[in-house]
Amino acid sequence: MPLQNRVDPFGAIHAVPERGLFTGNRGIIHDPETKTLLRKRWALQAWIICVCQFRNVRREPMGRNRQGGKAGWTELFFLDEVTALAAGHRPCFFCRRERASDFVRRFGGAFGIAEPRAPMLDKRLHRERLAAGGQPPAVKPEALAA
Repeated sequence: MPLQNRVDPFGAIHAVPERGLFTGNRGIIHDPETKTLLRKRWALQAWIICVCQFRNVRREPMGRNRQGGKAGWTELFFLDEVTALAAGHRPCFFCRRERASDFVRRFGGAFGIAEPRAPMLDKRLHRERLAAGGQPPAVKPEALAA
């Protein structure tokens, strides 16, 4: 039976056997004993997109991947980067530094921030995540024309 760890473009998590091109993280949101999701769908505001293979690190999806046999972050999978971005995730600075730096730089350019930082972006993305139960931001017509 497939694990419930495939994220769709709306941020919902499904159980399907295919994994996709990228993995991601919303913190620890699973029970490693049953390999099932907890009720919460995120444990932190930084939702990231990672490569599936990095420095020969092997992880057991929804397993005990931290020191001491504790649950590590919950491995989520995305069909592609577009799906991950649509779901409200951003590139990881650890395994995708160049892409993450470009993403944050473009965020700064779009919002007139001279030296943007990832926590600024994470905070804004978190406010805007409808799929995560957030409230839609108020958008005024004049803001759309800018």
